[in-house]
Amino acid sequence: MIAGTLSARGSRPVLGLGGFLLIGTAALLAAVTCGIMFGEIAVTPHEVANTLANRLLGFDLPVDPIREGIIWHYRLSRAAVAVCAGASLAICGVVLQALLRNPLAEPYLLGISAGASTGAVTVIVLSLGAGALTVSAGAFAGAALAFAFVAILAFGSGGGTDRIILAGIAGSQLFNAATSFIVTSSATAEQTRGIMFWLLGSLGGVRWPDAGLAFPVVLLALAYCLYRARALDAFAFGEDAAASLGVDVTRVRIELFALTAMLTATVVSIIGAVGFVGLVIPHAMRFLVGPSHGRLILASALAGGVFMALADVLSRLVLPGQVLPVGVITALFGAPVFGVILWRSRGAK
Repeated sequence: MIAGTLSARGSRPVLGLGGFLLIGTAALLAAVTCGIMFGEIAVTPHEVANTLANRLLGFDLPVDPIREGIIWHYRLSRAAVAVCAGASLAICGVVLQALLRNPLAEPYLLGISAGASTGAVTVIVLSLGAGALTVSAGAFAGAALAFAFVAILAFGSGGGTDRIILAGIAGSQLFNAATSFIVTSSATAEQTRGIMFWLLGSLGGVRWPDAGLAFPVVLLALAYCLYRARALDAFAFGEDAAASLGVDVTRVRIELFALTAMLTATVVSIIGAVGFVGLVIPHAMRFLVGPSHGRLILASALAGGVFMALADVLSRLVLPGQVLPVGVITALFGAPVFGVILWRSRGAK
């Protein structure tokens, strides 16, 4: 019912894809520029331009070394990871909403985030981060374990859409309970504070190696999802309809579920759990560019990157001298936006 309602609003796009990509690219550049310029230490556009010219083109323009380090090593790498994370979560939302035919489907539906949180918390509490296992590696391992658990439970019980959703809920509850048990039984007060900040999503510790991991993952995922765009269009009418149109339903579904799990695990392992991006962005883009997945995937990836980059900027500016978890900002903006989308679609059939 809700799926049909929301799709109906997206059937008459407000913008063509070309116009949206032009506007979206400009917005992305503006968001990244804001991410570089604003923070506890403000930098000027001139300093940003000189730093980029020095680093990318080999120039030797005058820039204070400390400010150049802030721009290149801290601000730009952080903005790059934010864009990749936002694009990844938005792509996951588009794919899952099509595969499950559920408008509330989002990247954390399959329990991946809960498993990643358990893995990260285990590393933090056991103080393994200084050894061979980092927090990101622990989070990725936990995400993989959660996905395996949900996949075995879902497909072992029949593999239908309802089974997958129920298995994801069960996996989320199980790993959330495990995380709570570890925190309450073993974590110190200082560890608990760090864990809570991480669980809400944080870009504070990301650097270029994180961007080097996130960028190729999201690029490959985007390319594959565009390749499967027609299959996703067919899934919107149900699995039987997709099969009648020549789609290998089982193979495509497994491949795309595994892809969303990889994307979600990568994002959560780097920045923690950030909600609402994968839920809100696909619905907003469906309204703007229409339900065709060839357009919707591109638009959602671009909009997700812009949204996350701007959320990161706001997380540094809302409270002077403090940095909020970026997940707080995405929830504060995402929840009202989703409410508006639901309200606008109330009369659609």
